[in-house]
Amino acid sequence: MTRPARARRSCHVVPGSSPRMLGKAAGLRADEVILDLEDSVAAGAKGDDVRAAVAAALTGGLAAGTRAVRVNAVGTPHHHRDLTEVVARAGAALDVVVLPKVDDPSHVTFADHLLTALEAEHGLTPGRIGLEVQIETARGLQDVAAIAACRPARVEALVVGPGDMAASLGMPHTVIGGPVPGYPGDGWHHVLMAVLVAARANGLQAVDGPYALIRDAAGLRDAALRSRALGYDGKWSIHPDQIAVLDEVYGVPAEDLERARRVLRAHADAAAAGAGAASIDGEMIDEATRAMAERLVVRARAAADREGRDDPDP
Repeated sequence: MTRPARARRSCHVVPGSSPRMLGKAAGLRADEVILDLEDSVAAGAKGDDVRAAVAAALTGGLAAGTRAVRVNAVGTPHHHRDLTEVVARAGAALDVVVLPKVDDPSHVTFADHLLTALEAEHGLTPGRIGLEVQIETARGLQDVAAIAACRPARVEALVVGPGDMAASLGMPHTVIGGPVPGYPGDGWHHVLMAVLVAARANGLQAVDGPYALIRDAAGLRDAALRSRALGYDGKWSIHPDQIAVLDEVYGVPAEDLERARRVLRAHADAAAAGAGAASIDGEMIDEATRAMAERLVVRARAAADREGRDDPDP
């Protein structure tokens, strides 16, 4: 099946073991809400009760455009039960599974095969449930291109996991998603670019990980602007107050959208006249410029669809 075009400006993570937070999740208007069975759930609480609570939250209805569950990693004692129980209980209420700590393409292949079997067992459209793949270790980063390419019919996005990545690389700091102290530049640039290139080479979205200082709105904005400037589609949030900032940063400003539409019109007019390039405000407009403008329009359209706004084609 063709994967749906999803807005992922804000991807909000909710601990699956917190009844209070699960209750609040229903009204969160993030682009995506991720109900978590992995890192935010204590080791002793990973069981069927939490899986049932997460499935109930999914079937009870979420305001988010995309409804996701992060399961435990392939190879852990909980992965198989996470997938089988949540799919069985939630069915079509589940849009996406987030697969953490992916070190090897075989992790994605295993989850893909299991999801295919579960979709058949529970009468779901084959391939309905998408996969988001978290790159969180040095080994995963080393093999990110092969991971991104291994299951094109199921995988929708790559996600940077900054906390586990920092631990895997030996970075001497403890603020998840924060700047790297002592590094004369952006210590995250290589990680972000490697994941982005692998994602785009395989037609996937790229999502930045969370920023853990929940009261530091300026730091969150700076971190989001960094990955947005590179081309990322969105970022994880871990507090509801972060959602609006991410929707703004990863959205398309009205003036940028209008200019993109002007570029597309100018390029179309030039093509109709048999010219290979046009000009707007003293800037040459060619096929590369058209492709850049088209990407902005597609991003804006996905956000408009998510919010129920009218955003006609240019």
